[in-house]
Amino acid sequence: MAAEDRLREREKAYAWAGALCGYAGADRAFLEDFWRRLTADEEIYEEFVYYLEHQDFLCKVKIEGYGLVDLMIFQIDHFRAVMDQDVADMRLNKDKMLLMAFHSLLRMRKDPEPFVKAMQGTTGTDRQI
Repeated sequence: MAAEDRLREREKAYAWAGALCGYAGADRAFLEDFWRRLTADEEIYEEFVYYLEHQDFLCKVKIEGYGLVDLMIFQIDHFRAVMDQDVADMRLNKDKMLLMAFHSLLRMRKDPEPFVKAMQGTTGTDRQI
């Protein structure tokens, strides 16, 4: 990819990250921290750009066997248990769910253990599976 194309891609990706943060109610500091960590991780950045361009998941990045879709499913299931709390907007805000999944994937890259334990633990609901 030519340098000019990469620059255009980064500008478009940054604008989309900013829009996601806006839709999610995240502040500028969150955006800047998210963008710094996202662009420092080439593989997760590639997943982000792929989703931006295709509105679909690349599913290339796996950490301890888990990827972005696994994190989204976990979040959906986990937030069912806390719908009456402050995060009730998560179930209605697809952009926030997507942003938080990417945010979690970046955090998971740095320290996978808490995420793996949480995803292998209970679902957070009273449902019998």
